[in-house]
Amino acid sequence: MKIVGTIAEMRALCRSAKSGGKRLGLVPTMGALHEGHLSLVRAAKEKTDVIATSIFVNPTQFGPTEDFSRYPRALEKDCAILWREGVEFVFAPAVEEMYPAGAVTWVTVGGLSDRLCGKSRPGHFRGVATVVAKLFHIIEPDAAFFGQKDAAQHAIIRKMVRDLDMPVAIEVCPIVREADGLALSSRNAYLNAEERKSALVLYRSLQCAQELFRTGERNSAKLIAAARQEFASESNVRLDYFEIVNPDSLEPVLDTSSPSLAAVAAYVGNTRLIDNIVLGA
Repeated sequence: MKIVGTIAEMRALCRSAKSGGKRLGLVPTMGALHEGHLSLVRAAKEKTDVIATSIFVNPTQFGPTEDFSRYPRALEKDCAILWREGVEFVFAPAVEEMYPAGAVTWVTVGGLSDRLCGKSRPGHFRGVATVVAKLFHIIEPDAAFFGQKDAAQHAIIRKMVRDLDMPVAIEVCPIVREADGLALSSRNAYLNAEERKSALVLYRSLQCAQELFRTGERNSAKLIAAARQEFASESNVRLDYFEIVNPDSLEPVLDTSSPSLAAVAAYVGNTRLIDNIVLGA
């Protein structure tokens, strides 16, 4: 496994790896790897011939009061895990390599970037779209693998890829959960024992909406109201949003007769977590 820190070397290695018609898969991450990330690596192994993983805590997707400085970083441990998984390349650039002095160009996906997490984290999806576009340009993958937990993110990336005619297939893999339903996240490491228990309310709220949907309810307002009630008993949790939207446009829907994304974000103590399910999939 080759660990690479420069754009020039990564580009050259990836182009060489694709020679002879081999398909290159990319798994973009911010490190602090868990089984959710590894499920993406394993999906990439099934669908491509060579795998590149990026490990880059992207400063441009963090707000000024968010957790960029304390986001978990464990490069050596992460690389050992990826080596065991058979990853060929790890791209782990410095911030200065990805954003050289004087860089002023951004990628903004209009409309979608202001929905769901984009409403409460202004500029977040601009940072996501920009860094992913740069990774696609550097690595030139045939396919890139993302987790369903970041549903808004991959909707925005799909739109960017379509609009800019990028020759990369976007593959979305299922959410990986703990046995009790908590969606795996690098930020779960911030939670103490009490907060970890409280965090289960996110999944419970989604289950509540799903069960009501299964009884035949299709009115989004009623599904949302029932889901929000789950948070009433959790004083340690502050709901950011619970919305039901079109999975592609991220626009709110009034009726869930077509497949709809139920998405939730909440602060558990000081830790912001997200989760979602697709109703009617």
